[in-house]
Amino acid sequence: MFAVVRTGGKQYRVAAGDKIAVEKLAGEAGDTVTLGDVLLAGEGDKMADAAKVVVSAEIIAQAKSEKVVVFKKRRRHNYRRKAGHRQQMTLLRITAVGDSKADKKAAPKKEAAPKADDAATADKADAPKKATATKKPAAKAAAAEKPAAEKKAPAKKPAAKKTEDK
Repeated sequence: MFAVVRTGGKQYRVAAGDKIAVEKLAGEAGDTVTLGDVLLAGEGDKMADAAKVVVSAEIIAQAKSEKVVVFKKRRRHNYRRKAGHRQQMTLLRITAVGDSKADKKAAPKKEAAPKADDAATADKADAPKKATATKKPAAKAAAAEKPAAEKKAPAKKPAAKKTEDK
């Protein structure tokens, strides 16, 4: 089955197993991304309802495309500017092109496990914060015990002496 998807302002014809380079998408290498904007889908000569088709892909890498050289020149004005640019891009491997019904059933199982791990790490992160919170009031109490006499008054500058002309 193939699909035509739109991402980053461009359209790509994809099938399962294809590798494509698209405008940069959020995510790390190994993450799974769902390309939601499906324009057309089908198999052979038969077209399927594009609204029901989901395209899932795996991020292979975050990379930069080839360098584009920008050179500006104005004749007879000694004006030359040279600059380069490398566009950020994401390399994707299309893992599945199919109905959304099959993908929705499998997806919640994968998402449920990481949520439990996040709760355990949140409890560990709270413990050090409590220990540091007890140290701060002790420092404030020590600062309050210093007598006011130890504070120095600002020094006054001596007045300039006037000299008389004879």
